Amino acid sequence: MTTVSLQETQAKLPEIIHRMAPGNEVLIMENNQPLARLVSEMPKKPGQRPPPGLGKGIITVIAENDKHLKDFEDYMP
Repeated sequence: MTTVSLQETQAKLPEIIHRMAPGNEVLIMENNQPLARLVSEMPKKPGQRPPPGLGKGIITVIAENDKHLKDFEDYMP
């Protein structure tokens, strides 16, 4: 983890961000006290699927019978 002052962060934020490797953290300090933490994103792996459950509460199943599945027979194993 890298530590920088608030003043340095204000002056060089774009440079600090572009120097960060994936998953690195920068601790922003003011008066020798931690003020904030800047964390870079981890790159997504090509072809990586999102975790299950992201559609929870968005998708509603209104029928629990097999009648509506006939339209999806081509896609089923």
